[in-house]
Amino acid sequence: MSRQSKGAVSDETITEALKITRATQKPGQTKEQSKLIAQGIQKGIDQYKKQQKAKARELDRQKKKTKAVDLSSSTDLSPKNDTPEQPVIHTNKWPWLLLILSWAGFSAYLWF
Repeated sequence: MSRQSKGAVSDETITEALKITRATQKPGQTKEQSKLIAQGIQKGIDQYKKQQKAKARELDRQKKKTKAVDLSSSTDLSPKNDTPEQPVIHTNKWPWLLLILSWAGFSAYLWF
């Protein structure tokens, strides 16, 4: 794909803006008004995409920084355990016991 100039809007953005404009078009609206609305929507979509790209770049920078910090800290001479700690799962048996007792009591009530 070729790179677009800085001010150019992608065909996908134009198509999406026109689709949204047609969906929200009011009766009696002129073509000029629809064109202005479509241009505003295009600018909004473009601005949103730029913001998302900036956020993605910032997240990528943060990931690289944390990765670099992790690599530098792993070169320390202190021994580390690289295996992650397994979370301790405590299963509580009271709910199951109460469930069984309640069903037993209910079946005994129906039986007698």
